Amino acid sequence: MNKRVLMKGNEVIAEAAIRAGCRFYAGYPITPQNEIPEYMSKRMPEVGGVFIQAESELAAINMVFGASAAGARAMTSSSSPGISLKQEGISFLVGAELPAVIVNMQRGGPGLGNISGSQQDYFQAVKGGGHGDYKLLVYAPFNHQELWSLTMRAFDRADEYRNPVMILADGVLGQMMEPFTPTDYNPPELPPKDWVLDGCKGRPPRVIKSLYLGEGELERHTRKLFSKYKKMKEKDVLYESYETEDADLVIAAFGIAARVCLSAVRMLREKGCRVGLFRPITLFPFPEKEIQEIASAGKRFLVVELNMGQMVEDVKLSVNGMTEVSFYGRTGGSMIFPEEIVQEAERML
Repeated sequence: MNKRVLMKGNEVIAEAAIRAGCRFYAGYPITPQNEIPEYMSKRMPEVGGVFIQAESELAAINMVFGASAAGARAMTSSSSPGISLKQEGISFLVGAELPAVIVNMQRGGPGLGNISGSQQDYFQAVKGGGHGDYKLLVYAPFNHQELWSLTMRAFDRADEYRNPVMILADGVLGQMMEPFTPTDYNPPELPPKDWVLDGCKGRPPRVIKSLYLGEGELERHTRKLFSKYKKMKEKDVLYESYETEDADLVIAAFGIAARVCLSAVRMLREKGCRVGLFRPITLFPFPEKEIQEIASAGKRFLVVELNMGQMVEDVKLSVNGMTEVSFYGRTGGSMIFPEEIVQEAERML
């Protein structure tokens, strides 16, 4: 039986990646995710992997491109301004259909902002921060247990879809310590990497590219990519509901904000208020159908985020006018407290 251990969130992600078979890591220091490259610098040589502190974020993401093309399970991590610098490389990874895991421990923005935890990169992650039509599979972990399990899942899904996967967490989760159970990694059956650039060895040459100049060639390629996103929507939507069955008001939140909202829901329930929590775990694919079902029952929504209102737009699109959707947020690295949510919910009720 696996024992519970106490670790910092950033280290949980790093160890989970190694257990899942990550053997190439390239990154560049930035607060509040520095424990990930620090941990990797020690552990990677112990497992026969490669750790590189790149000269920049641009270099790191392109090193991941090369390692993935050669068949390695590859990962990079950064925080908000660094992820901005990686956007061109992320678009290249998607266009070339290369798997990779990208960790964003969000901090306050725009610009350099501050180093406090934030959720201000939702649009960048979910809508595509780079150029072109593309999507990432985006996970929003809630606690250290999910940091562990979703990191492992990210590597599997990246290989399955030949597409980058993002872990969208925040500085609070990355820096805090809490106990969790490090479960064993059980690899699923995945398609063979028959596209890897490992030398011809008597076989026909392979080409990995994102440049398509023939008539209609890029459109066909992009439609192929979107057929993968359709499969993600059909089989990879993850969410959690809490006390939503009899709720008059449903709070929708992700990541660290959802933890605060869970405390608020419990406080409201003790007061006799029928309030529930809906927590998307995948931000793409977004749980549209599940939110539609809640809205069709006439329940109102209060969307809570550590930003000025980003996921709220996807909730409104999912609801499609069937019910009221309100928003409450704090920005700039400020934290929300349960009492604020209780007060806002009581005002709505």
